[in-house]
Amino acid sequence: MARLVKLDGASNFRDLGGYVGLDGRKVKSGKLYRADSLSSLSDQDLETLTRLNIRIDCDLRSIYEQEMAPDKRWNAELVDCHLYAEAGERNNKFLEKWLHHIKPVDDYLGQIYQRVILSPHSQKMFAQVFEKMLELADDQALVFHCSAGKDRTGMTAALILMGLGVDDETISKDYLLTNELYHFAYSNDEVSDDDLGKMVAKMNITRGEGQAITGITETIRMGWGSFDNFFIHVLGFSKDDLQEIRTKFLEAK
Repeated sequence: MARLVKLDGASNFRDLGGYVGLDGRKVKSGKLYRADSLSSLSDQDLETLTRLNIRIDCDLRSIYEQEMAPDKRWNAELVDCHLYAEAGERNNKFLEKWLHHIKPVDDYLGQIYQRVILSPHSQKMFAQVFEKMLELADDQALVFHCSAGKDRTGMTAALILMGLGVDDETISKDYLLTNELYHFAYSNDEVSDDDLGKMVAKMNITRGEGQAITGITETIRMGWGSFDNFFIHVLGFSKDDLQEIRTKFLEAK
């Protein structure tokens, strides 16, 4: 499958489809996309996103970033999902309470991600992304993005993939692909889906940034035992919502 969507104004626009999830069912292609900044898209790019029927654009960037470099618009609903709490939105007492009960992950960047997944504001924004996923019609798609398509987008992608039953190794490799794509962007080399496949095959997720995303996956397991419990008891959804998410975004058996 074509994972990388080639655009003039974004270098890290990827389809989350094709990964093996719950019960061996693959994540559907053409439904969920992760991306970097969408503020420099060309007219041709906008035509591409319209053709892909991407009808919801979840912007994970700060309010300031959204105002300074607004997304180019096409026929999609733009949703403010600023993942990091702004002034007045922080609940440090709640966060510190959880940090006393959950062991810090080994990776430093992972510890930062850990604080995000434990933040009530960030949890609200993650929930909003899932709400928008539930709103999609069968022929529609959604994109979520930040500035580089790495940290905020990577955490959101990890949470979605975890919910769809994708294994931790695959989640880490999807996260690390951002680094590889930026190497190609800076070198001005063309990158193909075959190149992406070779990159994934060579990845070592047991060291360096490969461990960072455990700040999401392991924290959920330490705090709530499973994604299902986190989705229901923290994000505020029902078991039926979880089943609908999996029906919408996983291929049938």
